[in-house]
Amino acid sequence: MIRILAVALMGMAFSSVALADEFTESDLKRWQEQFDGVVKQGRSLWTDGKLGTNGVACAQCHPNAANTHPETYPKFQKQLGKVANLWEMVNWCLRNPLQGQPLEADDAKMTAMLAYIAWERRGVKLEPGKH
Repeated sequence: MIRILAVALMGMAFSSVALADEFTESDLKRWQEQFDGVVKQGRSLWTDGKLGTNGVACAQCHPNAANTHPETYPKFQKQLGKVANLWEMVNWCLRNPLQGQPLEADDAKMTAMLAYIAWERRGVKLEPGKH
């Protein structure tokens, strides 16, 4: 009897976990709107020369996030001399061509810029380490 009760309780526990992964249409819509807003903010930052001190914008070298290849990170980055994540390369660009200050990896601006880069490259196969 105790075994049957234990199995029943385990079944109920696992079934409640499965319900936690179900999303409503409202959830999906809200999350998509949030993502779209962050991508829009990222594009705005990408095309604005105010991230640095010399008026240069990311888009001047990388229009529409061209040649950023987020799908290849992490990878060895010659400029950094190590295997790096994309946010580290974005910071290299902020410090050097833009002559600005780096952003923390979890800064909302960095998140927005990375979301914009990824959105521009949507549909491209992930290939970490590729050059």
